[in-house]
Amino acid sequence: MLSTEKSKNVPAPHIGFLAADLTHKHGWAHYCLSLVGALKRAGVRVTVVAARNSPPFEGMDVLPILPSVDPLEGGMIAGMLRTLPQVRTAFKDCDLIHVAVEPYAPLGAWVAGRRPLVVTGHGSYVLAPEQRRFPASTLYAWAYRRALMACVSHYTERQAKRVVPGIRTVVVNNGVNFEHFGAVQHVGGGGVLSVGAIKARKGTLELVRAMAHVPGARCVIVGSLDIEPEYVQQVREEIARLNLGERVMLTGRVSEAELLRFYAEADVFALVSRNIGWKFEGYGLSLLEASATRLPVIGTTDCGAEDAVIDGVTGLLVAQDDLERGLPDAIHRLLEDRDLASGMGAAGHEHARGQTWEYVAVQMVRLYKEAVSR
Repeated sequence: MLSTEKSKNVPAPHIGFLAADLTHKHGWAHYCLSLVGALKRAGVRVTVVAARNSPPFEGMDVLPILPSVDPLEGGMIAGMLRTLPQVRTAFKDCDLIHVAVEPYAPLGAWVAGRRPLVVTGHGSYVLAPEQRRFPASTLYAWAYRRALMACVSHYTERQAKRVVPGIRTVVVNNGVNFEHFGAVQHVGGGGVLSVGAIKARKGTLELVRAMAHVPGARCVIVGSLDIEPEYVQQVREEIARLNLGERVMLTGRVSEAELLRFYAEADVFALVSRNIGWKFEGYGLSLLEASATRLPVIGTTDCGAEDAVIDGVTGLLVAQDDLERGLPDAIHRLLEDRDLASGMGAAGHEHARGQTWEYVAVQMVRLYKEAVSR
């Protein structure tokens, strides 16, 4: 990358930004909304083409024409091809194309031409060249090789390099709205909190089973109950089987005010990310948000959570293949050793203070400037 001093003298390029829906409804969307907002506040000129289910963005023109990624539409390649003329027109004056979610990578490569191309590598979809059928697999491999992939974690970077040898990568971790989460007044007394859709990849069953070995502690699990309904039923049945109905609560989606209240009342945060088939946790943004609220956090190894948690400093990492023993031990340790938990919460708060979306935007702008100056 350009040195900080040198990059100050290079004007920020005009960015053509391919985005998911600009909402907070899912990880891809949250990333797009947060980064576009931070770039706008930094004075970067951004032209946004987004998913067709994207709402308006105040103060910025957004062209919502792309196939939806939540839910992920079938016929994605054909859908992108249909939008190609409009996207080319929208981006005709742009200096660089940034594909902010991997499903649109082929479209970004088609539109970029000779211009620099950046693709954000979040998680499982960096494996598209391996997991999609021909011709999509070949298209994604071509697009990823054509781009500089800005990976949100070192684990995602390793997976991308494994699937597409020789790919150019850089790691730019996700950010956090520190003003929002850092302002939470922590009161504690609420036990364990987990935030994320109830699905197998989030390890909800493993968390419930761990709570059976932490006597007296409460656990609140916040997140959508609609994505994997059969798995949700399994979780409910396990809660009943273990007689945890009084101690484990599934809230479903909650308002932002309720979410902040749960963060304030919790003592420990846990996100039990698991690699299920080809799907993995790219980063685990809720871990960083929990750190911002001064909670000690528990994540898992062999996924992007290794970047979100500084093991032994802001929280604890538990091996995915040792959850049955390691997860209850980690929860019990942080609930019992309040000095340890408080120290990790304070360290996490300071770590999150430096990992804002504004900081992510600064790193991206340096990356953009280097790319266009080559």
